[in-house]
Amino acid sequence: MSAPSLFAEQELIDSVHAALKAATPLSIIGSGTKSQIGRPAQSDKTLSTSALTGITLHEPAEMVIAARSGTPLAEVERRLADKKQMLPFEPMDYRPLLGSAGEPTIGGVVAANLSGPRRIMAGACRDSLIGIRLVNGKGELVKSGGRVMKNVTGLDLVKLVCGSWGTLGVLTEVTFKVLPKPQRSATLVLHGLDDANAIAALSAGLGSPFEVSGAAHLPNGVERVSATLLRLEGFDEQITYRLDALKKQLHRFAAADYVEGARSAALWRSVRDATFLVEPRENAVWRISIAPSKAAKIIAEIKKSLTIRHFYDWGGGLIWLSLPATGDAGAAAIRSALFGTGGYATLVRGPADIRAAIDVFEPLSPALRVLTAGIKQSFDPDGLFNPGRMIAGI
Repeated sequence: MSAPSLFAEQELIDSVHAALKAATPLSIIGSGTKSQIGRPAQSDKTLSTSALTGITLHEPAEMVIAARSGTPLAEVERRLADKKQMLPFEPMDYRPLLGSAGEPTIGGVVAANLSGPRRIMAGACRDSLIGIRLVNGKGELVKSGGRVMKNVTGLDLVKLVCGSWGTLGVLTEVTFKVLPKPQRSATLVLHGLDDANAIAALSAGLGSPFEVSGAAHLPNGVERVSATLLRLEGFDEQITYRLDALKKQLHRFAAADYVEGARSAALWRSVRDATFLVEPRENAVWRISIAPSKAAKIIAEIKKSLTIRHFYDWGGGLIWLSLPATGDAGAAAIRSALFGTGGYATLVRGPADIRAAIDVFEPLSPALRVLTAGIKQSFDPDGLFNPGRMIAGI
């Protein structure tokens, strides 16, 4: 594969036209920190957005920020922090898990719909994304959305493109609604619960009036003694009361204490970035989305045939698991356990030969495959962008 080339927006458009003329498929990347996710590249040339940098709009009073797609995520977060603001959805950093280098870009966040622990309260990346500019597979510049939510009418291309992993177009600029940064953050920790009781405790916390912004469970094997985590954020004077009240409400599940400051922040970074499963480095890593009420049963079913390490985020709605990368890396057993539950699984880390042989993303029904192929055709009729990365043949 050739080395990435850097382009301004018009040069990028010109390069797409040249690739069309030469019938040359392109791998679309920002800085490549997530290039190991998905099926292996089916193209010989790479188009990078890493030269499309800079914050193009920040109106703190309106709580809106826009940046070119190659802008480092860290730069966006620093600008927001200067005004005591933040991206609501707490985007994950895949570098520890994948062993990749470089700086994650804001366009890559959108392409992957990266959403961390705060998703349970603030929504996913796509829920804060209100505007995009992208170049489609015809070499046309497309703009959708704007600086306020009400600008989105008709077919919502903003939401459609978010999470499409560069298969529909090349993002050149993205716009977000942001939130104030909380004054204080603290984490209530319940000790010694099994999976089922931990998820019941998380559900009780999320159903309380105390505005839980993070809800995770680290079972035995991830932690020496299992730890069930509920994060509270907000004004300083509120947190102490909310912690004490939530502790009392959850007393029936287990004894609890709490951590805050740097220790709490580090704990949630580890949950966000799944660093508990970094080692063994050669293991495959999956993420499963499932109704929390079904999560513990799914893990029990998977354990009947596979040896795994796992933990839960999103109140049990997101399961991370690690297992040996042999055979199909557990794909058949995991998807058999999920059958009929409404859940779906994605292979996040695995050898290229396994990623080429199995469905990395959840297999589509025949009807959804036809619909997906039609959407791909409308955006990228020549199959120019990241062909086959998400679905073989699309």
